[in-house]
Amino acid sequence: MTPDAIGFIMKEMVRRAIEVIRAQRFAFEVHAKEGHSGLLDDIFTSADEAAQAVYVKMIREAFPGYGIVAEEDHLRVEADPKIGMFITVDPLDGTKAFKRRQSHGIGTMIALVRGTEVIAAYVGDVMTREIYGYRPESRKVHRISEYGYGETLKADETTPLAKQNILIRERPENHAPLAKRMIAARDAGGLFKDFETASGSIGVSTARLWKGEVGAVLLKAAFETPWDCAPVYGICERLGFEMLVQNSPGDRWLDLRWDIPDRTRPLGYDQLIIHRSRIPELMEYMRANDPRGRP
Repeated sequence: MTPDAIGFIMKEMVRRAIEVIRAQRFAFEVHAKEGHSGLLDDIFTSADEAAQAVYVKMIREAFPGYGIVAEEDHLRVEADPKIGMFITVDPLDGTKAFKRRQSHGIGTMIALVRGTEVIAAYVGDVMTREIYGYRPESRKVHRISEYGYGETLKADETTPLAKQNILIRERPENHAPLAKRMIAARDAGGLFKDFETASGSIGVSTARLWKGEVGAVLLKAAFETPWDCAPVYGICERLGFEMLVQNSPGDRWLDLRWDIPDRTRPLGYDQLIIHRSRIPELMEYMRANDPRGRP
């Protein structure tokens, strides 16, 4: 199968998933399920199930022998060793936002992974019907509107961080001291103009970074799941963003290789996603705020 054909099929999966989710916006069933804590503190809906069915059917028909890695363990399919690739599926990213009937923060995501490399990924915004992603062998990421209009996304490499906001998904005080200092107000020693908060889909939230609406995204230490991180990491890497993590003492940012797990794993440190063109500015800030003057 050609790279173009793979990209077309993956986009069509996302488009169909968007439509079946939208069809249940006003009438759906909600069920409790086990979360990362081991308790029944998470949920899934009939819309999750409908979108999931779309993905599984099309993957089995179009990509026989490919593995499937999804949130529901019973859907997991091991890849044929001769193929060595798996597809991550998050049929409804932001289920709690969907349950609240939010008009934002609801997504659907898919990624094609070979080893630890994301060779194709697509993130769909259910409410706007926009799709972000790239096909295999392409270095370009496209933003496709509901009317089929596509544009090539390019990261903002000129606006300094002091004039941009940072996007956070937790309360500021829930982050480690290094991150809290960085997102503080400018007159209190912060790096950014201000911070904004987001909830719901991690993919739709991070799309604000891809579009240049914010200058960085800060993620709190939690769990790293392949169906969430594969499409987000893949698109970020294609656009030239870096993943930085805190060191053990919690006083420096270190570069982290984009590594895609095939199973959920704990992540014991805050993550900062920032474009490589802004790294010198970040390092200068760290030197100015480190009493030992370290880079």
